[in-house]
Amino acid sequence: MLCCSAQICGVWESPKKTLEAAEDIFDNASKCGAALISFPEQFATCWDPVSTKNIEDITGPTVTGLCRMAKKYSVGVVGSFRETCIPKPKNTAIAIDRNGEILAKYSKIHLFTPGHEDYAFTPGTGLAPFTFEGVRFGLAICYDLRFPEIFRLYRREGVDAIIVPAAWPESRLHHWELFIRARAAENQMYIVGVDATGNTPVDSYAGMSITADPYGTIIARAGKENELLYYEIDPCIVENARRDFPVHNDNKEALYASLHRKDTR
Repeated sequence: MLCCSAQICGVWESPKKTLEAAEDIFDNASKCGAALISFPEQFATCWDPVSTKNIEDITGPTVTGLCRMAKKYSVGVVGSFRETCIPKPKNTAIAIDRNGEILAKYSKIHLFTPGHEDYAFTPGTGLAPFTFEGVRFGLAICYDLRFPEIFRLYRREGVDAIIVPAAWPESRLHHWELFIRARAAENQMYIVGVDATGNTPVDSYAGMSITADPYGTIIARAGKENELLYYEIDPCIVENARRDFPVHNDNKEALYASLHRKDTR
């Protein structure tokens, strides 16, 4: 399956202008034969850990705009937006199929507390595996990359690839590649990191979107500017990696769960 990471800088707090620009991305991806486009974290507004602007539900302009373009261009899409929730909104990623129908919705579990995202947002409490054209996908968001536990749970769900919309800052790009490759190799799955570009009032972003295969090898890497990065997702490669090197057969989850309760004095 040919997929596309849309590494872009959105228009600050302007979903309308960003979505207008996204039309060209859908057109390009469709002409190139891509089945699925993925955008960075809160791409339509740019990521802000404490913003209370442009909060919307799935009937709002961001999701309905993505659904419209997905159907118009017959391309699936993963986008991210600030979702209405009481008392505080959620940082949510959504997967939409070629017909403009919603496949899955995932809210960021690990809020970025160093940036006080937890002050303004509500953490998610569930995973979001979904199947798109024969490939089993999962969703995570940015800071989630630092927490391998949810990727292990997706592995148990039989996921082939996890898409990670992000606003990963330029100052920590060395961790970006490290975690993407590690999560891919640990779980023998594709990890698709889609990063933002440009400067915002929050931080500076240098793109470098990366896709790693089930062996932890980088198969696609973007530069620092706006770019459409194309790559293939092949579930047969996932199957082969897990069959040829069945490392998860040696997992001892029952033991791990008990170790923290043992008195080691």
